[in-house]
Amino acid sequence: MPKMKTKSSAKKRFVVRPGGTVKRGQAFKRHILTKKTTKNKRHLRGAVNVSAADSAAVKSLMPYA
Repeated sequence: MPKMKTKSSAKKRFVVRPGGTVKRGQAFKRHILTKKTTKNKRHLRGAVNVSAADSAAVKSLMPYA
């Protein structure tokens, strides 16, 4: 049986933490930032966890993570 491949898009976007939770970056902070408020942009900083409903799908894209 050959090795399973990790989806290249998933390994660029997600990191599996040691506890098993999946870390992702925030959306809506790349461009068109002039019309967004400073408070809105400040809250988009940092990373957040993938929701529990989506974590199983993300982990299936990264079989060895």
